[in-house]
Amino acid sequence: MDRIDLRSDTVTRPTERMRDAARDAAVGDDVYGEDPTVNELERRAAEAVGKDAALYVPSGTMGNQIAVRVHTERGDEVILDRESHVYRWELGGPAQLSGVQPRPVDAGERCVPTPEQVREAHVPESLHRPGTGLLALENTHNYRGGVAVPPDRIAAAAEAARDLDVPVHLDGARLFNAAVALDVPASELAAPVDSVMFCLSKGLGAPVGSVLAGPEEFVAEARRVRKLFGGGMRQAGIVAAPGLEALDSVDRLAEDHDNAARLADALDGIEGVHAPEPDTNIVVVDTAERGLTAEELVDACEERGVRAGAFDEYTTRFCTHRDVSRSDVEEASERIRAVLSE
Repeated sequence: MDRIDLRSDTVTRPTERMRDAARDAAVGDDVYGEDPTVNELERRAAEAVGKDAALYVPSGTMGNQIAVRVHTERGDEVILDRESHVYRWELGGPAQLSGVQPRPVDAGERCVPTPEQVREAHVPESLHRPGTGLLALENTHNYRGGVAVPPDRIAAAAEAARDLDVPVHLDGARLFNAAVALDVPASELAAPVDSVMFCLSKGLGAPVGSVLAGPEEFVAEARRVRKLFGGGMRQAGIVAAPGLEALDSVDRLAEDHDNAARLADALDGIEGVHAPEPDTNIVVVDTAERGLTAEELVDACEERGVRAGAFDEYTTRFCTHRDVSRSDVEEASERIRAVLSE
């Protein structure tokens, strides 16, 4: 029985074009700024998200944490959604690496704080209070189901922060999924924020790497912090070259979104199972009514050759990607339905 891996869009294998690009990449020492392939990737990435400059980093987590470090001072507070990746899934990085403290708010279905929430959470600097140093947003929102956050919500939160003289960082790990789903340029989604990170190794399917973009002065300081965090790479063009190929394949993300919608539709009709129609490539399945835990569902699906991930006690994530075809999704649907019918 063939295994269908729906745990994440990080599990994709490089295409032949990516492998060829890696083999033939022109390289140099990137710490010295001498890798021509990395330089070209950074130029094109900055252009794609409408920023002045960009920095290639090994992972999205590192990109986010570099941004936190550059934007803040030790002791600052960071306003973010309580379910955001920066807060929930990055090992307390803001506290460990930058000495800042999170001030989480419940953004709910909006996925980003309202202007009112930003103003309420803001702490002015004083003799006794450190002050708010950063507002961190996320698009698409991973934990809340791959929600593509519309530009006006990003802009409203960012404007509220700007009025308070607080910089804004956007965790755009799957930013291009949001852009395709909303039919707007990624640059429009990133326009209201000071810095943005997006992953090359998630929906876009490259084997390694993410990009952090913003003003030239910000990126210059981010380059120093990347070195501090151990992210300085040498002949990195070998892994950056597939990233250039990935940037050329943004349009095909629509296929992943369509496959995710088909999977959700197949599962949502089952009694006691809730699988809302997804915006992008993440299907969130809630089995609380059935009393079936996510771990139990994941284990049962694994036995039938479908891999998924437990998000919460009763919430399971299925993620479509380039290596999953429509026929794979149809087969996975049948297998998961069989599990849920038992």
